[in-house]
Amino acid sequence: MRVFRDTEEAKKFLAGHADLEVIPQAVTQRIEAIFGRIMTPQEVVSNILARVRSEGDSAIKELTQQIDGIELQDLEVSQKTLSDAFSSLPRGLEKALNIAAKRVTEFADVSVPKTWFDEVTGLGEKIVPLDRVGIYAPGGTAAYPSTVIMAVSIAKAVGVREVVLCTPARDGVNPNPSVLAAAQIAGVDRVFRIGGAQAVGAMAYGTQTLPKVDKICGPGNIFVTIAKQQLYGQVGIDGIFGPTETVVVADESADPVLCAADLLGQAEHDVMAAPIFITVSPALLDQVSEQIRVQVDRLERREIAVAALEGQGALILVESMTDAIDLANFVAPEHLCINTQKPWELVPLIRNAGGVFLGEFSSEVMGDYVAGPSHTLPTHGTARFASYLGADQFVKRIPIVALSKDDAVRLAPIAATIAHAEGFTGHAKAAELRSRRDS
Repeated sequence: MRVFRDTEEAKKFLAGHADLEVIPQAVTQRIEAIFGRIMTPQEVVSNILARVRSEGDSAIKELTQQIDGIELQDLEVSQKTLSDAFSSLPRGLEKALNIAAKRVTEFADVSVPKTWFDEVTGLGEKIVPLDRVGIYAPGGTAAYPSTVIMAVSIAKAVGVREVVLCTPARDGVNPNPSVLAAAQIAGVDRVFRIGGAQAVGAMAYGTQTLPKVDKICGPGNIFVTIAKQQLYGQVGIDGIFGPTETVVVADESADPVLCAADLLGQAEHDVMAAPIFITVSPALLDQVSEQIRVQVDRLERREIAVAALEGQGALILVESMTDAIDLANFVAPEHLCINTQKPWELVPLIRNAGGVFLGEFSSEVMGDYVAGPSHTLPTHGTARFASYLGADQFVKRIPIVALSKDDAVRLAPIAATIAHAEGFTGHAKAAELRSRRDS
């Protein structure tokens, strides 16, 4: 990991860590091997989406064979396969997923927006759940039953009528059994063994087998992310989620073992993950650096973690905790972990973060699996303007206007004045007619 003792130098490094235009050479080489020519990921995705839109199921099968070497027979996972996956789930994992689903549902129940109407002003909002939502669960180098729990439980709690899940086949036949079991627990209506940009396209356009959805939610690799970018506007998109990132802010009271463990927990996700440590303590910085060297060798996904640490990892020394939070706000990280003696004192300074984890017992890993809020959080600095995948992502807000006659008479001349200024005499006339109390 790079060590920075100058904030401005650290900012220069951090500014480029989440650039989707910077593509690892391995990805470029794989694109050429699959498609026979050099293409940007954006070009690859545009090609995939065009084929899915025009050819439907046949394009999905051909692309899956071409990209993943998997020959799909049926796109949809049968109910029996789902039931078998649930039956084979280890009891400990079944219990854990059920507890997680319960906590996520309870959090969603509290946070879901409510319909309201004020009879005095004649104004309100009608909150309407979406009809059909598509969830994407990655399945490349790891399986993510937690992603299914986190997204589907919220959608169901809000009242979405139908939830479909797309997740890639693991062995050429079915997705990971734990993902299928999680789908059963969370209440998914239909599951499809499709991954990548073609899955996003299928949910957006609809095919002979897959229904068209109103919104697509869930994280994925760079091709899934770009597909969501390109389809935004044709279908609802929850957000643009890239490689995971965590900023750990700590003072001299923090445990270096726990700080290192939290950083490694993110580094093992993806070679493009960004584990960032910020502290005011030179001694702690050195201790965390040493703990990372010790702990990384114990990881099953060591090679991935090492690549992330070397590529995007940073250990940063700052002069004050205010400087630390300022730097964290600059990054606008997916996860912001505050491991300090008085973490609540720093909360008023936080402006940009996908999720905030206060104290060493509220570690990010708890948020990943069982705390309650969804672990699908904005990345790539989008926490500057975007929010996590919460209950409000699965509803529409419809404003209601039911003015009284007195209010209409009072407001009509104001509306007419603005309409005339804009050159819309028809609008103005419609308003002026309301200004006549007896009309």
